Amino acid sequence: MKTKDLIAEAISLPVEERTIVVDSILKSLNPPAFDIDRKWAAVARRRLSELRSGKVKAIPGEEVFSKIWERFAS
Repeated sequence: MKTKDLIAEAISLPVEERTIVVDSILKSLNPPAFDIDRKWAAVARRRLSELRSGKVKAIPGEEVFSKIWERFAS
């Protein structure tokens, strides 16, 4: 089967099935790293706990981006 035929067939699939095809192809190019995913999930849980407990204070996104723009404006 030629590549263009394969693409045409994939395009003819329902949206849900195309999503599965695309996701599968992308995962084959960049396989998930489950150890890294677990570590990021642990960091996210810890940070959420710190926010909820009041140990750390959230900074509004506008303030963060404003400081970034100031820092790199030159």
